[in-house]
Amino acid sequence: MDLLMLTAELIDIPSVSYSEAALADHVERRISEMGWLTVDRLGDNVVARTRQGRSQRLVLAGHLDTVPPNDNDRARVESGSVHGLGASDMKGGLAVMLALAKTLPEPSADVTYVFYAREEVERSRSGLLEIEAARPGLLSGDAAVLGEPSGAALEAGCQGTMHLRVRLRGERAHTARPWMGRNALHRLGGMLTALGGYEAREPLIDGCRFREALVATLVSGGVARNVVPDEVLLDVNHRFAPDRTPQQAEAHVRSFLSTHLEEGDSVEIVEAAAGAPPSLDHPLISALVEAVGGPSRVSAKLGWTDAAFFAEREVPAINFGPGMSELAHTAGEYVTAEALEQVYCTLFDLLTAGR
Repeated sequence: MDLLMLTAELIDIPSVSYSEAALADHVERRISEMGWLTVDRLGDNVVARTRQGRSQRLVLAGHLDTVPPNDNDRARVESGSVHGLGASDMKGGLAVMLALAKTLPEPSADVTYVFYAREEVERSRSGLLEIEAARPGLLSGDAAVLGEPSGAALEAGCQGTMHLRVRLRGERAHTARPWMGRNALHRLGGMLTALGGYEAREPLIDGCRFREALVATLVSGGVARNVVPDEVLLDVNHRFAPDRTPQQAEAHVRSFLSTHLEEGDSVEIVEAAAGAPPSLDHPLISALVEAVGGPSRVSAKLGWTDAAFFAEREVPAINFGPGMSELAHTAGEYVTAEALEQVYCTLFDLLTAGR
């Protein structure tokens, strides 16, 4: 199959989060033509499975949705690349999945192809959770590969992520007499300086180097231009290595912020998700590792992906997609024919080995 043109075809079907129905329809039509697959449609999610009775089952999963367009909603093919919204994250990965489904009627391991909605929004709305709630057995497998952008290299596991909201208190006063109150916004100074100097932990897990982060992301406060503000809200994002639980990560952040907090202040957890360990010792994943050149060619996934969803359910998972994570969500997203072919051929070889 022409993977470049297939990716362009998928890009030209809009699928911003919560509006994936047209792309799900398209995928369902294509998949339903392949008589060797059992196809299930749940909402805007499509799950297709081989039924060869193999001893192992590999889950290949990719999300249908994109972020909103940025003057890049139409595909443009040039110089061996396709440009457009979602090219990197992750319609190139979806194209690889569709091509594998078409060309592998009898894989050496059974395969479940999961095309799911709403990955780019809050985790509680994920299509994977929708599938699990309705038909949990559809997501069962021995290992999983996420088609997330990884530059056609293997990225193991993923970081955990935590969003916290810090509330600092002050006291209102007229700006002509600020000494009569206490400026909550000014209290941010020390905390922001501390966050700017955060020393990231870099644990080595199964040979993969993770790097943590603690970053201020949003700030709001103030009543009027002539009023000393009595409250400020600061959102903070913590990315933590998978050797820590969300509870341990929370304790770490609270300890780090504690010297800048006073009575009446608060720190609230807005959202938290565990990470996923590398899990390179599973036979299907270790075979994939060897196919790309061994453990030295594997790096840690710096970011959260649904590898964590599968890891939470004791399904080892790894990230392997043709797009580049550095281009995800940018106006200049693209994916190359070379990367598409590389990921496709590696997975094809994995799923025909010993057949």
